[in-house]
Amino acid sequence: MAMGGRTGETFTDINVTPLTDVFLVLLVIMILVAPLVNQTVLKVDPPQAPSNQPQQKPPEDKRPKIRIDVSAQGVVTVNGSPVQPADSFTIQQRIASEQAKAASPDILLELQSDADAQQRYVVAVMDAAAGAGIKSMRVLPLKASK
Repeated sequence: MAMGGRTGETFTDINVTPLTDVFLVLLVIMILVAPLVNQTVLKVDPPQAPSNQPQQKPPEDKRPKIRIDVSAQGVVTVNGSPVQPADSFTIQQRIASEQAKAASPDILLELQSDADAQQRYVVAVMDAAAGAGIKSMRVLPLKASK
């Protein structure tokens, strides 16, 4: 590359090759990350038992239970009564009151959610159960669609 000008003059042109390399790397990163950003709602897909095997009933547990249902509309119910708002703190308070009613430190939480339930409600229930000191939790099979 010939450098014109007089001897001792400072070269002031910008070398665009490194700049172009940086822009190309940023473009590739954006192309790879863009599909991941588009996923705004995560779905919960609990495991299902294979249909070719007969369903066995689990042995009956004699411990007191708290049953929590999560619907596709975001309604969380604790032992049949809805919790509003359906956030972790409110659910934890309701679980604590149910524990006080049962008067037992060893209590079982049964969680059941619809197939279309949003993950944030299921995670809020699990977070509330951990905050309330629940040691045993059972995830039940999905409810039948209505």
